[in-house]
Amino acid sequence: MKIYVISKKAFITIFLTLLILSMSFIIHMMNMENSNTAFLEEKVEDPIRCGDVNSNKMAFTCNIDWGNEEIPKMLDIFQEEDIKITFFITGRWAANNEQLVKLIHSKGHEIGNHAYSHKMHSKIGEKQNYEEIKKTEDVIVKIIGEKPKYFAPPAGDYSDITLKVAKDLGYETILWSVDTIDWKEGSTRDLITKRVMKKPHKGAILLMHPRPATVEALPHVIDKIKEEKIKIGTVSDLLKE
Repeated sequence: MKIYVISKKAFITIFLTLLILSMSFIIHMMNMENSNTAFLEEKVEDPIRCGDVNSNKMAFTCNIDWGNEEIPKMLDIFQEEDIKITFFITGRWAANNEQLVKLIHSKGHEIGNHAYSHKMHSKIGEKQNYEEIKKTEDVIVKIIGEKPKYFAPPAGDYSDITLKVAKDLGYETILWSVDTIDWKEGSTRDLITKRVMKKPHKGAILLMHPRPATVEALPHVIDKIKEEKIKIGTVSDLLKE
């Protein structure tokens, strides 16, 4: 077995090299921490979950990343009821369904930003948060010629970084106070209606998706809410003074 012996000079060189590398790594990590701290130094505002709880208004929102077959049916119901709502659409869906985006917009509904590829935004960094929101904005602007005002994070998932990026891009972040939970297996017309009606509606933001059971439930939900003398509209309708 050969035994390798290094000189004192070589040992010192190796030691110093490792020391320099270690110090460089520590400095890099400290800089990253300081950078994140500086990025979030400005206090971020909480997402908007509802409007004035004493108001006689509420907003309907519909998040879209699928459900093409149901969207025209929903639009017909809203037209019959003379209601405009806010549709939050993903960039990837919009890019593949330009005609449906144009149809929604032509009916007078508000279009919001639902990020590009439905990622969990609390799990991604500043750069990806920016790319997901901005890329969707670019797609929407290209299709309808208007920049959205509101951003709804997929699954309601966000971090302080998400909120800061959205604000820097000119968005208010929107969540909800009434959830149809219509995506859940076993959700029927009656169950969706029950979920909606057990919640307070004054100033509320209601979340739905383009699903068959939701389409069935909509006329019943709308009638019951109208009986409460509450006007259903877009997020902008709800939040404007």
